[in-house]
Amino acid sequence: MKYIHRTLEKALLAAVKQFPALVLTGPRQTGKSTLLKQLFPAYNYITLDDFSVRNIAKQDPALFVSTLQTPVILDEIQYAPELLNYIKIHIDKERVNGRFLLTGSQMFNVMQGMSETLAGRVALFELLPLSFQELDSIPKEPLACFQQIMRGFYPMPNIQEMDLPLFYGSYLSTYVERDVRQIKNIQDIASFQRFLELLAIRIGNLLNMQELASECGVSNPTVKNWLSILESSRIIYLLKPYFKNVGKRLIKTPKVYFTDTGLVAHLLRYKDADTLLKGPVAGAIFENMVIMEAIKENMYNRTGYEFYFYRDTNQVEADLVVDKGQTMDLYEIKATQTLQAEFAKKLQNISLPADSKTILSLSSATLPLKPTVMAKPWWSLAVKDK
Repeated sequence: MKYIHRTLEKALLAAVKQFPALVLTGPRQTGKSTLLKQLFPAYNYITLDDFSVRNIAKQDPALFVSTLQTPVILDEIQYAPELLNYIKIHIDKERVNGRFLLTGSQMFNVMQGMSETLAGRVALFELLPLSFQELDSIPKEPLACFQQIMRGFYPMPNIQEMDLPLFYGSYLSTYVERDVRQIKNIQDIASFQRFLELLAIRIGNLLNMQELASECGVSNPTVKNWLSILESSRIIYLLKPYFKNVGKRLIKTPKVYFTDTGLVAHLLRYKDADTLLKGPVAGAIFENMVIMEAIKENMYNRTGYEFYFYRDTNQVEADLVVDKGQTMDLYEIKATQTLQAEFAKKLQNISLPADSKTILSLSSATLPLKPTVMAKPWWSLAVKDK
């Protein structure tokens, strides 16, 4: 099977020379175990996804860790968090770098355990779905772009031909039945799945918890709890509003996006890319793709940028604010090939001290729309080096 090289590879290889333990978190199916097994083929591999192995580990974690043949990759560590304390004990007895490589699909549970036990002993990394740089391919034509949006960015549908409804249907079943029930014992699975669909409809929109609660027939605290589960397990991404050093009245509610566009298309029951391209969510799902691409590039290259959107009560807005510390860039994202000068109005009226203001679109043109606003192809943000 084809292996796709990941941007994190160099950082992971460097980290095992500096830390006794390494943890790689991220959603299911992003390729965490595949990446570690590819980079460290000589390591012993044990998965706690195996129920019998998990039982043994939980019944006697001290014995389990003491008998491990290290160096070792322990997959899905969230299923036996009891092991972490004994891993710490073994590290403190004999500090050998690169001895324990851990993966976990539930970000909140894993990170909570890390902070309590392995602080100062572990290098932390997160793996999201594939970036365009990792795919080494940029679909510049609109239909090709939406075919990629429809396929999504998990490795498996990009490595081989797959029945997408079957893949994403199975993904959701696995996520709901295994991960969600482990994080929180949700009884009303049907309402939770309906909640996911309602979020998919709202990508790129301000999050209205009261509206979601009403449509789902659950309480506001339940919606808040479900959002926390989805965000911590990296199914959704909440983009926060920009608020620093601004005197105007600003919107304080986050916008909701999904980590993977293929999952959105599945939840919205789109059957092909052409229908998606011509449908009512085309602009929002395209915006979702571009914003998540910027976030993945930032995370994988460890640039440390912060991401926001900007909107004030006068509806002056930018879809994406990239805060680089001393400088910032503002972006408006349009799923169109036809550029118009009026697209620049909102960005032009933002008084933030931005280095650049850019319209990103499906057009391949690079040209000024206003003296302070440039139009560029969307991929100029997605892959800087291409």
